[in-house]
Amino acid sequence: MKELFEHLLYFGVVVSVVGYEIGLWLKKKTNFSLFNPLLIAVIFVMGFLSLFHIQYEAYEESASLLSYLLTPATVCLAVPLYEQLELLKKQYKAILFGVISGMVSGLISIFLLSLLFHLNHTQYVTLLPKSITTAIGMGVSEEIGGNVTITVAAIVVTGILGNVIGEVVLRFFHIKEPIAKGIALGAASHAIGTSKAMEIGEVEGAMSSLSLAITGLLTVIAAPIFANFM
Repeated sequence: MKELFEHLLYFGVVVSVVGYEIGLWLKKKTNFSLFNPLLIAVIFVMGFLSLFHIQYEAYEESASLLSYLLTPATVCLAVPLYEQLELLKKQYKAILFGVISGMVSGLISIFLLSLLFHLNHTQYVTLLPKSITTAIGMGVSEEIGGNVTITVAAIVVTGILGNVIGEVVLRFFHIKEPIAKGIALGAASHAIGTSKAMEIGEVEGAMSSLSLAITGLLTVIAAPIFANFM
């Protein structure tokens, strides 16, 4: 059975999509925040690979099409931003300041937590790109000497946490302004957080799309600088 799956073209794509669809079904049926489709898909894929003793490398190769589609999928997030272009022009100063604040606070928090838990340099730089989309974060991690595989895992976990608890955190701190909600979700939890922002509202989704794009670009510049702090 193991050999059969490993030789099937794109079996990784099929397994990933099936896991995601199961997650969508569970979320729709229960409306329980922990039943995040991406989280369910990750658990499903891990269980599938373990059950049939399939090497991760074989899965990764057969699921490469999904990785290839990451970049164009991220670019498509510009559509809701274009629809809110007038709002962006009116509030560009506040939006830009909010995005920069989110990016800097994310990098500083990683630095402080790395000091607190006595992480070494490699572990520290591996976590620096955790709040930007995978398509950008992988390149940043590789450039500054991080472990790309762990970086991807950190990015996914960060995104899922933002998606699951982001709205709760916003309510806890009484953040009601749609622009602020979108910027916070995009800067903290990239594309997965943006999907939650789009569920909340059009303005939130558009601002989150902008936030994740600018945060990614600024992190490309800032991460190598922060990498020298430890």
